[in-house]
Amino acid sequence: MPGTAPATDALLRTPLHALHRELGAKMVPFAGYDMPVQYPDGILKEHLHCRASAGLFDVSHMGQARIDGAGAVAAFEALVPGDIAALAPGRMRYTMFTDDSAGILDDLMVAAREDGGLVVVLNAACKADDMAHLEAGLTGGARATLMDDRALLALQGPKAADVMARFAPGAEGMKFMSAAEMAIAGIDCFVSRSGYTGEDGYEISVAASGAEALARRLLAEPEVVPIGLGARDTLRLEAGLCLYGHDIDTTTTPVEAGLAWTISKRRRAEGGFPGAARIQRELAEGPARKRVGIRPEGRAPARDGTAVSDSAGHAVGTITSGGFSPSLGAPVAMGYVASSAAAPGTALALDVRGRALAARVADLPFVPHRYHKG
Repeated sequence: MPGTAPATDALLRTPLHALHRELGAKMVPFAGYDMPVQYPDGILKEHLHCRASAGLFDVSHMGQARIDGAGAVAAFEALVPGDIAALAPGRMRYTMFTDDSAGILDDLMVAAREDGGLVVVLNAACKADDMAHLEAGLTGGARATLMDDRALLALQGPKAADVMARFAPGAEGMKFMSAAEMAIAGIDCFVSRSGYTGEDGYEISVAASGAEALARRLLAEPEVVPIGLGARDTLRLEAGLCLYGHDIDTTTTPVEAGLAWTISKRRRAEGGFPGAARIQRELAEGPARKRVGIRPEGRAPARDGTAVSDSAGHAVGTITSGGFSPSLGAPVAMGYVASSAAAPGTALALDVRGRALAARVADLPFVPHRYHKG
């Protein structure tokens, strides 16, 4: 694969692999890549640093694709429930590929380019299947190209804009969910003001050949530390954001997952995307189950797969993501429960290692989002 080199155990490496090793990262297999799960300071400190200052994440394992050609926007929109036609150049949207049963094949970010094409960011574990899905589903003259010669960095945290302003004047004025081509420290990049931590920040697409130089420049700033996949997961969980393969997959629909906000009024009415009939029905009648936040009592976390019962002992659902929140100093979780048990404050019981742990349904997110709205 261009931009990567094979590791000894057949794992792929991002363009920053050598830098991770130099920085003392603990490396683990993730989605077919050798990735940093944490650095010497550990997940707790990395997490809290991102909430207070700025952290740099290597997310180059994710897929980056271009959608080009005649009718690119209309052809792509036919594969997702999101309103892509309404995207102005330089704006972006969160949406998902759905199948004919309204199951979620992947969740993704899509940005409208100035030339009329699109840039799409795909989950690492799904990108091969996503590209096959695009190749089979795009109609007319539209075509998809995987940009596997590029790296992707995420600079996240309340001081991310201050750092960016030193290297790319004007970046600090970008609005949330906007994207533009710009030079950072003289290196050409495609930058979006977005991220998956709940904090303000940027995702930076850069040629693989320039990734290490750019990462080193950003890490040299006093606010910035490297952050691994461990803290990325705790940050997104606190922010109530879904992880594909856990909180959403082909057995969950956008409405069940609490993602109906991604579907515009026009698309709800017109349909015209895979699974539209079921989504329209669930929007009208409500889904049988819902993704909710869950706050266990005490300090014991409830992990993925934990069974959830109501106060009468009846099974009502399952936890899909769970762990300890560094920001709150307490366990948090997300999962699916029957709609009858989904109201905030509803008492639940979690089966944790054979004993019932008291919990309650909680509002999401657990930690308020701090996106830059402009």
